Amino acid sequence: MTGDPTHGRFVVVPASYVFLLRDGATGAEVLLQLRQNTGYMDDHWAAAAAGHVEQGETAYDAAHREAREEIGVSDLDLTFVTAMQRTRGGEPIDERIDFFFTARSWSGEPRIVEPEKAAELRWCPLAELPDPVVPHERSVLEALRAGTTTAYSTFGF
Repeated sequence: MTGDPTHGRFVVVPASYVFLLRDGATGAEVLLQLRQNTGYMDDHWAAAAAGHVEQGETAYDAAHREAREEIGVSDLDLTFVTAMQRTRGGEPIDERIDFFFTARSWSGEPRIVEPEKAAELRWCPLAELPDPVVPHERSVLEALRAGTTTAYSTFGF
């Protein structure tokens, strides 16, 4: 084999997601943000904190960093939920591995830190999610609600 050593192999893009959870009047609630001006799933509800894992960083560390950067909270007590292998039509950039975490305790009051990327931050009942929610995130939220999460999941295959 000559040339590019990755020829014929896909490149995996890792990301971490944090779903803050609390007990509400009607059951479990999750904190979601309404995406705007990001170029990806704008006008969709999504995890309040999420982003790519940076070089030299663990998925766990990325979850903590994203929570600080996007919603201004720290000291999260993270619980691992699932690792999701995700694709969208075989394009190399669309081969992904997503690490989902929940947190029920943290320091600070969640707020929009990057108003250019989030139009709104809202506590939503897990049983009545707003529409639309980013599809692969919705599948994890529905599994959380149903108590059917697994350590490994897939989306788009």
